[in-house]
Amino acid sequence: MGLPDVISIHPPSRPVTAGISVPGSKSITNRALILAALASGRTVLRGALWSDDTQVMVDCLRILGFGIQVEPDSLVACNRTIVIDGLAGRVPPGGTREKPVELFVGNAGTAARFLAAMLCLGSGVYRLHGVARMHERPQKALFEALRQLGYRIESTQDKLPALIHGAGPLPGDCSVSVMESSQFASALYLASENGHWRVKTTGDNDEESRYVTMTTQMLKSFPRAGGDFVVEPDASSGSYFQAAHILMNLAGLSRNENTVLEDAPFSDIHVAQWPVSGWQIDAAFANFWPLPDHVSRQRDLGDSILTAMILAPFGSKVTRFEDLGRLRVQECERVAAMRTELTRCGARVEEAGDTLSVWPSKMHGAQVETYGDHRMAMCFATLGLVVPGMRILDPACVKKTFPNFFQILACKPPSGLGATIFNARTGLILSEEDLFAQ
Repeated sequence: MGLPDVISIHPPSRPVTAGISVPGSKSITNRALILAALASGRTVLRGALWSDDTQVMVDCLRILGFGIQVEPDSLVACNRTIVIDGLAGRVPPGGTREKPVELFVGNAGTAARFLAAMLCLGSGVYRLHGVARMHERPQKALFEALRQLGYRIESTQDKLPALIHGAGPLPGDCSVSVMESSQFASALYLASENGHWRVKTTGDNDEESRYVTMTTQMLKSFPRAGGDFVVEPDASSGSYFQAAHILMNLAGLSRNENTVLEDAPFSDIHVAQWPVSGWQIDAAFANFWPLPDHVSRQRDLGDSILTAMILAPFGSKVTRFEDLGRLRVQECERVAAMRTELTRCGARVEEAGDTLSVWPSKMHGAQVETYGDHRMAMCFATLGLVVPGMRILDPACVKKTFPNFFQILACKPPSGLGATIFNARTGLILSEEDLFAQ
């Protein structure tokens, strides 16, 4: 049957000791797929994430003509071993303007941006398009940089859908702003060696952007002539279980109405094989508890800043989450979404510019809108591990990056957290099979 349109979560009734395996990094997997396609031999990606965002990338590469084999991973359900036969920088030809090669990217920003740059190395015309939300997300800085290099990009208001006219390698210089997204610079860097491009980044984060640094570090270590590459676990996905550990162990929670746990201080939850490469900004998540006065999306945390926001009502002082502008143009308008849904659950939250301030608050259950955003669903489901009465709308949106997330929440320790998840409309407990998002 799969996940229903709304679920309710009953917190674990006893302390939890668990070692959680999370899927591979989406950011690393989609970068690795592009680099493997541009490599000059056969590359084997191990521990690669298999979710909506990475599947659309694989589907697009297959449509283009790259040979790709996908095999199950014996250790993590949502990972795969992916074998790609690179074409040494050659991109198979597209079609004509009237009949371009069609490539659907869903709502995957990495696929949309990385492919746009890569396709310029081909010949003929390719059409990139996605879901309605993807057509609202910014592309202008990337398209302008590609035009500086001499490529033709046709697009209304510089958003998807777009026609990419491949022209092969065009050596030259370009400048790209990372004000709206570091993915623009990453896209250019991934294809720069084959295109003979010299890329300069400008804007709020400049070269200090951690996601751009991830890209440049991967370029140094990736086996460009073929070989094995291991994708490390996703730190953003791991943040939910680090947050669960914190929430279940907060002193005094068992004495108020925020939780049904009888002995919370003895839970021990850890994420297996926590990433140590330094590539993922969210690998630092555990360092942000207790929360400081200020947490910056630009300097401190990436997507896991949303996870930190659900911890803030349980802190001892107000926390101000700053530099949140990029969150407004992601899978949903995340600043407004977090303000709305945290408030719905009892938190005092104030929005001023690109800052959210969250005060210590007495939390209660509520029906939470996820806006089709996987991270909204996972954040508030994590909150539901200690706050009874949480109902999550459209829980299947977690398939974007973590299809078995709810299975792990409900699985008995030590491989899961032992929560009980119901179909909120029927009151029936959902089976393990039903909890997989598809």
